[in-house]
Amino acid sequence: MQTQKPLLPDAARRTAAWCGVVLLVAGVGAVLVFLCIVFKTAVTPVLLALLGTGLLGPVHRGMTTHGVNRSVAAGLTCAVLVAVVGGAGYIVVTALVDTGSQIVQSLKDAGQWVIDHFGIEDGANVDDLAANAQKLVEKFGASAAGGLLSGISLLGSLVATAVLALLLTFFFLRDADRAGRLAHSVAPRGTGDLVEAMGRRAFEAIEGFMRGTTLIALIDAVCITVGLLILDVPGAVGLGALVLVGAYIPYLGAFISGAVAVLVALADRGLVIALWALGVVLAVQVLEGHVLQPMIQSRTVQMHPAMILIALTAGASVAGILGMLLAVPLCAAAFGILGELRKGGPDTPEVPGGPAGEPTA
Repeated sequence: MQTQKPLLPDAARRTAAWCGVVLLVAGVGAVLVFLCIVFKTAVTPVLLALLGTGLLGPVHRGMTTHGVNRSVAAGLTCAVLVAVVGGAGYIVVTALVDTGSQIVQSLKDAGQWVIDHFGIEDGANVDDLAANAQKLVEKFGASAAGGLLSGISLLGSLVATAVLALLLTFFFLRDADRAGRLAHSVAPRGTGDLVEAMGRRAFEAIEGFMRGTTLIALIDAVCITVGLLILDVPGAVGLGALVLVGAYIPYLGAFISGAVAVLVALADRGLVIALWALGVVLAVQVLEGHVLQPMIQSRTVQMHPAMILIALTAGASVAGILGMLLAVPLCAAAFGILGELRKGGPDTPEVPGGPAGEPTA
């Protein structure tokens, strides 16, 4: 009996099958993004708590290893988080507010220098640019939106989100040992080990990213601040604080903060000092790219710079600055899950000790 010839060749059918898979994955992703936007009031504290847990997980594990009760260790770790974040936030805001006017004036002078030397006449209004920048700096100052209902509402929302994220961080730290049992209970039959391994791998990626990025941000900020102080650039501490904050947005944050530092040096100290400041910024970036990142983040999920930029763009389009901050660690977690799926889960003989080299139960 003669078999019926397929309507489409094998290559076309395989392509159609893959297109169906891509459309299904894209549809599920779009629904998840939509749900995250709708429930952003609840989703944002959870994501921030995951980042905080990833950053402070080693501190909590160190305490419990030395016999400290899990709840006490979680409380002390959260207290450390409040002290560190509060102190760092106070230093950053104070530095930016104290030197904000000086930095804005220097940027205005730098813009005028560019206009004068490159013959730009039409459409260049440096005063408007400086005024807008000054408003942006004042917006983040201690006197921002004083007495305005919108400012009070925004402040209340931020405080509520921060408190909820802190409480979730406490529970995530205290009950981290129950995550494996929860994964087994909610996973379909026979996939509990794989789901647990995927969750563990995703959290390891977030943990490594947060620890590595924080350490690199501190080193970058200190090195650039010292270099600008040596060059006697005005607002060096505020510019260093800007570098510290911008380091959590890979590539884009370093570019913007470095450009601001060079422009301030150009306006206040001249072209020669500006070139020296550019050399300091480039030297720190080379140190970060070729020494710090390979040493500090060698155990985290590595992503191509193009993928990072795409993630930053997507995060900014979805949730603005907060989306840019969360995009890269979430992508690192997604790549960790894909790596675990590609490896085949914890039962694969490649890793005899289970995920992350830990002994299996």
